[in-house]
Amino acid sequence: MEFFLDTADVDEIREIAAWGILDGVTTNPSLIKKSGRDFKEVVREIAGICSGPISAEVTAMDTEGMIAQGLALKADLPDNVIIKIPCTAEGLAATKVLNEKGIDTNVTLVFSAAQALMAAKAGATYVSPFIGRIDDTGHDGMNLIAEIMEVWASYDITTKVLAASIRHPTHVLQCIQLGAHTATMPAKIFRQLMKHPLTDKGLEGFLKDWAAVEAAGNA
Repeated sequence: MEFFLDTADVDEIREIAAWGILDGVTTNPSLIKKSGRDFKEVVREIAGICSGPISAEVTAMDTEGMIAQGLALKADLPDNVIIKIPCTAEGLAATKVLNEKGIDTNVTLVFSAAQALMAAKAGATYVSPFIGRIDDTGHDGMNLIAEIMEVWASYDITTKVLAASIRHPTHVLQCIQLGAHTATMPAKIFRQLMKHPLTDKGLEGFLKDWAAVEAAGNA
């Protein structure tokens, strides 16, 4: 599975990238706004830290506007930047055009298997189903991942399923078990995935024993 970081905080990206396991980064207008910095400046810096796909989202809602913004972003930003497009009829049309021009896309705000399949047919490189937002409505977002992976297993689809809106480590584990290709998550989730009390306890014991060995050697 690919591990993507969902943030526009370059310090968080540097931290997780240093672990050697970061495959890509997703951003959106809300995350960029939170950073308080220029959109292209932030994306350019992120692309310099992580060599994997960096999602830069369009803000236009019409097909021609999305295409124009997508082309402009690709012309002005590093090669590893891909274009993030909303899952709307206009977005699918823009995805098809950009795909035909050799530009990779991430179709976002997917909430059904039908939407995911249509985005794949339009040529999306990634489709991003939102797990946590479905959980917020009182339903189980993981059912959507299961439905999409079942559809993918029935057809020859090259589009990657990028699980998004991940709220806790169990979401990540379930995505792995279901065979999702990618998961994008906040830095907090990366840290939680790495943390385990038994690891801490084991290290504490090793250090205590080593201190005793050194003390005996210096006696």
